[in-house]
Amino acid sequence: MEDGLKLYSYWRSSAAYRVRIGLNLKGLDYSIAPVHLVRDGGQQHAPDYAALNPQELVPTLRHGERVLTQSLAILEYLEEVYPQSPLLPGDAGGRARVRALAQLVACDIHPLNNLRVLQFFDHEWNVPQPERDEWVLHWMRTGFAALEAMLVGSFDTGRFCHGAEPGLADCCLVPQLYNARRFHLDLNPYPTLCRIEEACLALPAFDAARPENQPDAI
Repeated sequence: MEDGLKLYSYWRSSAAYRVRIGLNLKGLDYSIAPVHLVRDGGQQHAPDYAALNPQELVPTLRHGERVLTQSLAILEYLEEVYPQSPLLPGDAGGRARVRALAQLVACDIHPLNNLRVLQFFDHEWNVPQPERDEWVLHWMRTGFAALEAMLVGSFDTGRFCHGAEPGLADCCLVPQLYNARRFHLDLNPYPTLCRIEEACLALPAFDAARPENQPDAI
């Protein structure tokens, strides 16, 4: 195992999925510590895990004695510590573009369909399932429409979100499209996103990170 890399992950968590892709793209060896987000009332709320990650979320990455949280921060850390197979372009403009694409997914789309948000709607406000689903679909459509436009409108878009090699933005895009299919979102309006996803999933690093290929997959 590469310097004791241990990823606390849930097979269906899109944030953990991002980090699995990044680790795989960099060719790093790591172990998986499953944290089931539903079983036992949510294993992320157990005292031992809450002490490790006070937000009680996944992923968490332990690197030796260092504990890292938040998927984008983890991926940026991996980029700095393991510069091989870079996730970010070499120029400042390219890095800013890739970070913007990644943050559009991780900061603007994903938090609004996160499990704890939907559980709050259900348990605290008794929001009916159809209304919860429409909330999720609305924000996915809004985010994906912007992402599609940003990719179509840039000469920097290539086989992947930025050029000919996958990177940070692709690490975020593919898991969010997985989420979209879980909620039966029509993806026909986003052909560029689907084209890039197809190119990504053809790579072993992405295929190995798929939710269904995880040791805790149900």
